[in-house]
Amino acid sequence: MSTIIIDNLFSAPVVAFVVAALATLARLDVRLPESLYPILSTLLLLSIGLKGGRALGSTDLGEFWRPLIVAVVLGIVTPLVAFGLLRVAGRMSRIDASATAAHYGSVSAVTFTVVISSLDARGTTYEGFLTAILALLEVVGIVVALALARPSGSWREVLAEVTRGRSIALLLAGLTIGAAVGADRLAPTDPLFVGLFSGVLTLFLIDMGAIAAERLRDAGAVGWRLIPLAIAIPLINGTLGALAGSLAGLSVGGTAVLATLAASASYIAAPAAVRVALPEASPGIYLTASLGITFPFNVIIGVPIYIAIAERLS
Repeated sequence: MSTIIIDNLFSAPVVAFVVAALATLARLDVRLPESLYPILSTLLLLSIGLKGGRALGSTDLGEFWRPLIVAVVLGIVTPLVAFGLLRVAGRMSRIDASATAAHYGSVSAVTFTVVISSLDARGTTYEGFLTAILALLEVVGIVVALALARPSGSWREVLAEVTRGRSIALLLAGLTIGAAVGADRLAPTDPLFVGLFSGVLTLFLIDMGAIAAERLRDAGAVGWRLIPLAIAIPLINGTLGALAGSLAGLSVGGTAVLATLAASASYIAAPAAVRVALPEASPGIYLTASLGITFPFNVIIGVPIYIAIAERLS
């Protein structure tokens, strides 16, 4: 595991994230221009979708149904794990625990890019259809967690907020384009969507490192008890994801990806849905947990752990 952690720590995207976070904590301004954020995120999400669509187009349905069922079960279990720990160990109110659990039930597309970048660097293959599972998990976990709070808002409005969100729309667009066009006709776009992927991810993680450091400063204000919980929850959910991936017959790389998805915490789709369904929940709690603690933990240490667990289970 130490080799995996070292390899991950010294990859350009992770080093960029750490340097940006430390610079921000030292009160240095390393944020990228705001106008770059939508461009970089669009390139990343479309790249993921196109790669998944290319693989999905040649995937036999027989290879896909078991991971799909496992993903739905994970989408139900992971927010329940988070909710239970936040209520019992974190002593949170039902509303705040549900809102925060929604972030852990959903997934982080950026953490997904980190794990696939790490696997690509190691030459480890993984199933391309996992991009479709990424899009599915982004919705299921949020719905389950919000059901725990019995929100008074409109379910139609909440589901629309989640399913029409920009991240899911771009992922589904990429999946559709990739599956329809095919690998050969996508080849001319590879210099942009494949060749520049690592560079775009590095730039994006500079910005995310700065944002994560800003959220981490809020940890004291919302209670230091949140820090161990925001580390324990992804470790537990990541282990469950690795076991589920192994049972579903995924490859080592695919198991590592599913474990990372289960361990990740959304900070794009989930906040949007929570604002609609649970406006009384505290953003200081769920954003600090997901973006300020869990995201940097996963990027720096978590991903190598999930890869190592997947290798042990193979």
